[in-house]
Amino acid sequence: MDISLVTETYPPDVNGVSTTLGRLVAALRSRGHRVAVTCPRGRQRRELADGIEVAGLAMPFYREVRVGLPRKRAFLEQWREDPPDLVHIATEGPLGASALAAAEALSLPVTSSLHTNFHSYARSYRVGWLTVPVMRYLRRFHNRTATTFIPTRQQADELAPMGFERLAVLGRGVDVDLFHPQRRDRALRRAWGADDGTPVLLHVGRLAAEKNLDLLVAAMARARAVDPATVLVVVGDGPGRTRLERALPDAVFAGIRRGEDLARHYASADGFVFPSRTETFGNVLLEAMASGLVCLSFDYAAGRLLIEPGVNGLLAPLDDESRFLDQVPELLGIAGGGGRGRARQTAMRHDWGRVIDAFEGRLRSVAGEPGPTVGVLQRQGSA
Repeated sequence: MDISLVTETYPPDVNGVSTTLGRLVAALRSRGHRVAVTCPRGRQRRELADGIEVAGLAMPFYREVRVGLPRKRAFLEQWREDPPDLVHIATEGPLGASALAAAEALSLPVTSSLHTNFHSYARSYRVGWLTVPVMRYLRRFHNRTATTFIPTRQQADELAPMGFERLAVLGRGVDVDLFHPQRRDRALRRAWGADDGTPVLLHVGRLAAEKNLDLLVAAMARARAVDPATVLVVVGDGPGRTRLERALPDAVFAGIRRGEDLARHYASADGFVFPSRTETFGNVLLEAMASGLVCLSFDYAAGRLLIEPGVNGLLAPLDDESRFLDQVPELLGIAGGGGRGRARQTAMRHDWGRVIDAFEGRLRSVAGEPGPTVGVLQRQGSA
């Protein structure tokens, strides 16, 4: 297939959407498909291999996030001259909206992904009044496409009653060779001020308001009350970092880490604390579990899918932060036990191969190409 992918984020951006798209594009290309990427220019140079970077703007309240400017006319000219078999729109910003309008004008098949809980983000940034219009826009946008990929059945069950149509559940995978307990590094732990017996808790993710970072601060206070030697390591960056550093002066702030360096940070910790309540999935939970970490999360998205409470991790009801905090002592107690091996076993069942088979199959179906649709759950309409 000849696929045009339009997205506002792409590697080397550090977020779950970028990671997922990078993996999917690389796999599709390795299977002989052409994937031309259109995305906004970022702070770092991208290695697109095929595609173009276009003009974009940084979000005023979150400079690390950029949105592409609309370019309907350019898409029309490009696709008239060299029409793709299918357009996949991964983000719903101005760039994605102009791509959708151009594809409709040329009667090109279109699929989309819903990666981010924008309506939840609105509440995190104290503009909850935007929730209704944002959801109305998202519903109208995605219902104009042949399929909208979402990461969990739970999200399908929430969105379908709200009028979202033709939803297909596409899971997430993890590189279990990269994220592996054997990457545990005693020298790195010593650099954190931890010996073999020191409990080390880890948090990985964007440091921003929607990640519920106040709860991370409270969780660390609870952990220190149980064992004052507990070390917290924070991997990631974002607009909330300065405030978090003030609230957690004894924590280790490692900044953004990638590849084997990131994998060492995971494997060298003992437990993973994930206080976010706005994820559509939460790729970092899979990475942590593949690294052998017992995780504490809320009971939704990846947490609900992956964690068996008391066996490979711990869960708290989504609306109960007190219950989340009450389980911090238990997290410290089981972090070094058999739960590590069971967390790893769970992650190993989520390899990328099946996810990519499902994605490729659905794209073939929409584009009218031969080949079965494998492993995708169609929530609305026929599969």
